[in-house]
Amino acid sequence: MEDLPDDLGPTVATLGNFDGVHLGHRAVLRTVTDLARERGVPAVAVTFDPHPVAVLHPERAPREIVGLEHRLQLLEEAGLDGVVVIEFTREYARLLPEDFVVETFVDGLRAEVVVVGQDTRFGLHNSGDVATMRQLGEVHGFEVVVQHTAGALADGRRTWSSTALRQAIADGDMTLAAQITDRLHRVSGTVVHGHHRGRQLGYPTANLGPDRVGMVPADGVYAGWLERPAVDADDPDRRLPAAISVGTNPTFDDVDDRTVEAYVLDRTDLDLYGECVSVDFLARLRGNVRFGSVEELTEQMAHDVDRSRALLAGD
Repeated sequence: MEDLPDDLGPTVATLGNFDGVHLGHRAVLRTVTDLARERGVPAVAVTFDPHPVAVLHPERAPREIVGLEHRLQLLEEAGLDGVVVIEFTREYARLLPEDFVVETFVDGLRAEVVVVGQDTRFGLHNSGDVATMRQLGEVHGFEVVVQHTAGALADGRRTWSSTALRQAIADGDMTLAAQITDRLHRVSGTVVHGHHRGRQLGYPTANLGPDRVGMVPADGVYAGWLERPAVDADDPDRRLPAAISVGTNPTFDDVDDRTVEAYVLDRTDLDLYGECVSVDFLARLRGNVRFGSVEELTEQMAHDVDRSRALLAGD
């Protein structure tokens, strides 16, 4: 909070982890930005890093869907003017709900309106809820708007949520993940040297290193895109169609080496080592299989590339 600009002025603000920035989050953010535009003030979100559960109960911390940098990018794309990232610590978790609200929304952001989701919790032991926020708003002079998220998935049984998104990615169901977020799921990282087997087989791959961020989907082969943020946006080599492999290489007994690697379709001329790239997952083609021979593997790889090409041509 000490890094906030002195001239920030009054704001319309919201609070949340926003992991995945799915359609439910974006409904809240749309309310924030609409109210801020009406009042002529900045729209600001408050979020935490790391996830509070990762600090308080690391043994049951949820897998991070997107990295912090990507989360901030998505929040900016949703129309926010600023994001306050609070380092979550055990000491910070001991703040009473009123102390948290006064420090953050009253003294820090001078919020005229605070928009919250219906399940918002805050303060010591998550003891603050929507009713608490309304009471504090009356005491400290800000309005509270509750965003009720009614969006449902195509199956009619589940609503938009980070839990549903996490499960879809874990299952390799990239179609369902895209329904929850309205975008392709992304994993980013620096390209490193691997076993070079793809190059030996005629399909050189960009292997994402251990610094990768974003939840890795279920093992298997996917159609998707490789994006190069360092390349100019109008360069045809900025975003490239790819076949993506996730997991181990059972045919070569690499059972302990889980990788994310992408073969850019019909390209053997790219030198991506040391470059930070992103991989966007469109659809899962198949699970991992142990093949009886290298010949069977290369035959299947050719089939995977053909299917990827066909899917991506229609994307």
